[in-house]
Amino acid sequence: MAATHEVFAIRYAHLDRTARHNFVGGDEHDGPMPLDYYVWAIVGAGRAVIVDTGFDEATARRRGRQIVRPVAEGLKAIGIAPDTVEHIVISHMHYDHAGNHDLFPRARYHLQDAELSYCAGRCMGDPDVGGIFEADDVAAMVHKVFAGRVQFHDGDAELAPGVTLHKVGGHTRGMQIVRVATERGWVVLGSDTAHFYRNLEESRAFPIFDDLPAYFEAHRTALRLASSPQHFIPGHDPLVIARYPQAQAGLDGIARVDLAPRS
Repeated sequence: MAATHEVFAIRYAHLDRTARHNFVGGDEHDGPMPLDYYVWAIVGAGRAVIVDTGFDEATARRRGRQIVRPVAEGLKAIGIAPDTVEHIVISHMHYDHAGNHDLFPRARYHLQDAELSYCAGRCMGDPDVGGIFEADDVAAMVHKVFAGRVQFHDGDAELAPGVTLHKVGGHTRGMQIVRVATERGWVVLGSDTAHFYRNLEESRAFPIFDDLPAYFEAHRTALRLASSPQHFIPGHDPLVIARYPQAQAGLDGIARVDLAPRS
């Protein structure tokens, strides 16, 4: 095992809705099944790596989401000043993972080649596809390319000892997940490889994807990379906060997923 890290799930926004919206083909029970929105912080070896950057209040109002703690405040609550962050991994470029693009002035962004080609290409002319992206976020990433602030990857890569990136596709063309060495084993930050534990456990797809066979293959890849199914962290499940210990006593909405789950 490589050098180990602490891994924080930081809840920044929320959406109330029911289960039928979260599975291809709906859900016959259709009970409450809200989404939480997260960014993640990997801390160790004298560095902090942020995975995804969330969205801001203006985007929340436009899309009918509720900000529960702005991303900057969530990071500061665990001792990370956004203007000191040097490395950011963008799992994919959907609006809820690639906003707040002015929040990290020193950061270098890690992105799959296929993702920027996808979200700056012809597919975005289809509202059902392009509507899940924010044109301003995509344009901001292009500006970062010209500024020399984007490190592109084509497949798997080591970002630092104990932190590796893995291209899986499926949800988007260049979807990537992050594998992190922790004291309890290899944790996989799956982002939207599976929005919920149920997507993974029941092999039922969330109804936003680029390639359905690749979506399910991404599940299998994530489980191979994780030390166990309990080491996989989904992208939007409120159970992440419910299952894992608080980062600090009294600090709601921020959990330590490098520690063993409480249940």
